[in-house]
Amino acid sequence: MNNPKLTRRQILGAAVLGLPAIPVVVETAFAQAKPAAAALPVLSPTEPAAKALGYVEDAKKVDAKTNPNFKAGQHCGNCLQWADKNRQAPLAKCNLFPGKQVKNPGWCKVWVKAPGT
Repeated sequence: MNNPKLTRRQILGAAVLGLPAIPVVVETAFAQAKPAAAALPVLSPTEPAAKALGYVEDAKKVDAKTNPNFKAGQHCGNCLQWADKNRQAPLAKCNLFPGKQVKNPGWCKVWVKAPGT
């Protein structure tokens, strides 16, 4: 049987041709591994993590006496921890509550103004 050997140039050429496909394969794999944000449950204010951070679903109901750092106009949608590019979305992931979504009009004691809002 005749077994042709590949040259170094042929091997490198084949490898270079495959490089552009790597990001597509990686992105596809990660996209399938990530749960969709819509599939995540909504954070309840009664959950221990939410209670610890004083989370409320509506910033208009924040008790300013017990939360002196609260100022009118602060809400989850304009917080640095809001993990969605769409600041108008009704729900989004919050960096402080992994695996949960928070409501846009919500608020917690860790609120920090997001740049550009």
